[in-house]
Amino acid sequence: MSSDFEAYEQDFGTLTAEITNKIGRIPKLGGKEKTQLVLNVDKQLEEVRELMEQMDLEVREIPIQSRGMYQSRLKSYKGEMEKLEKDFKRSRIAYSDDVRNELLGEDAGSSESQRAHLLDNTEKLERSSRRLEAGYQIAVETGAHQRQARGREVYGRQSRRRCSSFGSWEKHTLFSPASACVCVCVSCFL
Repeated sequence: MSSDFEAYEQDFGTLTAEITNKIGRIPKLGGKEKTQLVLNVDKQLEEVRELMEQMDLEVREIPIQSRGMYQSRLKSYKGEMEKLEKDFKRSRIAYSDDVRNELLGEDAGSSESQRAHLLDNTEKLERSSRRLEAGYQIAVETGAHQRQARGREVYGRQSRRRCSSFGSWEKHTLFSPASACVCVCVSCFL
């Protein structure tokens, strides 16, 4: 049983090496050559899938005490197969520079002008960001001054109420750090 599995492993190694080589060549080709190679790789991938099924059946027939080792090897091969399929999918949609330029209609000068345009737009964006930050800072500072003015107003009203409740309102002026006048009742501080 294990000799069959090992024979399948050798076939798997040979097929995957061929597929890997062909996958690397696909993006460099065009036209009929590319189509032919894609069909060939697709056919070989199907062979590998069938081989994996055979390996899975072989592992199921191996005695339980030896099965773990073969299952881990099979799992590794399945991971390699998934990677090959992903690489194949990417290679089929990858184009050489000539094909890309033909599809997009770009030349070297156009690319440079796009780069210059991108740099200009980036500069404009940075200037706008700086202006927005400065405006935000002004708004924050203005809000702080307005809150301080409201605080002084509320404090003044509370002081007058306190003084009127004692009945001795004498106007005395103190200066705050912001150079604003505050009226205080002398009797409240006694």
